[in-house]
Amino acid sequence: MVILLVVAVVFGFWFGLRFALNTDYPMLAVASGSMCTVQPDRCDGWSHPFTRSLHTGDLIIVEGVSPQDIYAAPFNQSGRSGDILVFRDPPSGELIVHRAVGTVVVNGQTEFVTQGDGNAELGMGPGPGSPTPPENIVGKVVLRIPWIGHLALFMRDQSGVYLILAIIIIIIAVELVLSILGGQKTKPQKDEVADRTLET
Repeated sequence: MVILLVVAVVFGFWFGLRFALNTDYPMLAVASGSMCTVQPDRCDGWSHPFTRSLHTGDLIIVEGVSPQDIYAAPFNQSGRSGDILVFRDPPSGELIVHRAVGTVVVNGQTEFVTQGDGNAELGMGPGPGSPTPPENIVGKVVLRIPWIGHLALFMRDQSGVYLILAIIIIIIAVELVLSILGGQKTKPQKDEVADRTLET
């Protein structure tokens, strides 16, 4: 029963978050260092968790946004930078997290030039160096939580999946043992009541 309750709460939270933030991907783990502005070997977020950009292992909260509400500007350490976007790369279907640094008009439609804060090259649209059309944009990053995304990245690994399965099995086993022990404790109490009734 506890497992079903936990599953119901998790799924309810996930679908509620999708509805509230107007996107199919309201929470994501940052899997690469393309947005990292510190040394490449220190982009895991453990040594610089609160610098202004994103690190591998950060959990990001994503909100669906209209193209006209996206602010595009290069990364700026002291002033306002462009919005960080999550968008789909059509050839691979992979989700990319880059900053909107500019716009171009293609066939009468505004598209976004993007760049990772840690990358020297612009681009990452449908092809290298090409802008991203609005229909490929999943949303913009509205919140970053350091470290938590490492758990999601760990679960993508086969050993992480085995660990999660082992934890679930242990929880189920503990719940079964507790329910059996609880049943055994209540049984003598009923026998005692019956004995007292016979004595009277």
